[in-house]
Amino acid sequence: MRLYKLTSGTLLETESEFLLGPELDWDQLLGREHLPRLLKSEAAHWEKITQDEAEQLKAEGLLAPMGNQEIWAAGVTYYRSRTARMEESKDAGGADFYDKVYGADRPELFFKATASRVSNPGEKVNIRKDSSWDVPEPELTLLISPSGKVQGFTVGNDMSSRSIEGENPLYLPQAKVYQGCASVGPCILLQEEMLPDTTAIRLEILRNGNPAASGETTLAQMKRKPQELADWLFRANTFPIGCLMMTGTGIVPDDFTLQAGDVVKISIDGIGTLENPVGKI
Repeated sequence: MRLYKLTSGTLLETESEFLLGPELDWDQLLGREHLPRLLKSEAAHWEKITQDEAEQLKAEGLLAPMGNQEIWAAGVTYYRSRTARMEESKDAGGADFYDKVYGADRPELFFKATASRVSNPGEKVNIRKDSSWDVPEPELTLLISPSGKVQGFTVGNDMSSRSIEGENPLYLPQAKVYQGCASVGPCILLQEEMLPDTTAIRLEILRNGNPAASGETTLAQMKRKPQELADWLFRANTFPIGCLMMTGTGIVPDDFTLQAGDVVKISIDGIGTLENPVGKI
């Protein structure tokens, strides 16, 4: 099931039908256990609409499928990310940090964004004016319940300043956390089963309407599994309304930096495509 947060109302898409529901309290909604099963039962009473009607509602605008949940992130979960981070930080003497965390039992976890810093699908994500090297990071993003169980997935864009992080790993919060530093959507794929390792993640960046950079990976390249990352996040931490968690990137464009006006498209099999133009702040 795919759950969309409309500008007015809620859309649930199943294999056989489209159901239009009321505006919901997404703090309460995503703060429930066994959400896929419960929502499927409750949505049986929603209005059935056609596929054309559903596509029209989505075209009118989507909101980030979340309430006030925090977004956290995991780093260096793909070998490609480990290598890129080592290269960007070698002059600052931080290269060994990334190699060590890739092989360690404890993953790198960090706070990414409050809801107010998250851009809706179709809205601008930002690069920083004081940064010279900026990239989007396409990431499978987990919906995690208050008890720490993964019960859904969405597409995430973890905007990152590689020049700031590369200058000193201690600058990570400034490289990662700022207004418009993240986007999630277009929907939440609600299911408690893990996605197959063959699931593809694709990145396309357009500049003046033309391809400027692209890349592709699969979940098979992840060193750590989604529930493992969730378990580490919930050690000595609580999330009463649940949370979202980006799981790291395996796509790092070489010799490329974003510019204001670019368009970032991130697609994940089974979920959909998240598209955002790029601004500067």
